[in-house]
Amino acid sequence: MSRIGKKPTIVPNGVEVTINGRDISVKGPKGTLSLNLHPWATVELKEEEGVKTLVTTVKDPQNVKQNAMWGTMSKLVNNLVVGVTEGFVKKLEVNGVGYKVALSGKNLKLDVGYSHPVEFKLPEGVTAEVEKNLITLTSTDKQLVGEMAAQIRKIRKPEPYKGKGIKYLEEVIRRKAGKAAKSA
Repeated sequence: MSRIGKKPTIVPNGVEVTINGRDISVKGPKGTLSLNLHPWATVELKEEEGVKTLVTTVKDPQNVKQNAMWGTMSKLVNNLVVGVTEGFVKKLEVNGVGYKVALSGKNLKLDVGYSHPVEFKLPEGVTAEVEKNLITLTSTDKQLVGEMAAQIRKIRKPEPYKGKGIKYLEEVIRRKAGKAAKSA
């Protein structure tokens, strides 16, 4: 039995859930998201005492692979509900002398130590805010905002000697000691 899969997802007021076979669509104040469920998983909308919940089940909970898929599908359905109500945020920090970031429309212009500035085009559904050396990405889709943050970080990964580069705000960079001074 999947511990995560057994937990029902509470649907807040103002959120509409449409289940059509294996397709589930969730509409809320921040937008609409949809998901195509795995053939082993099913989602059911239940209402008890005025509280709507989404319950995910699988055909055979004793099967190890289906048990893993149960937890995965349950969490993906939960991410749909959280995305249309609250949204997801990833923050990146740019560290380094002369490193700077500018936002122009849907493009990020990154000056991160290369001979040229790097242009990064944000896809539809992701918005960015730049404040000094901090990039804040927001979206309703958790997978999309995480992927965009990873691609921006990949432009200039943080290095362990001086800590220069683009890193997640909560990320800790393990620092290395430089060369020892040569004694004469």
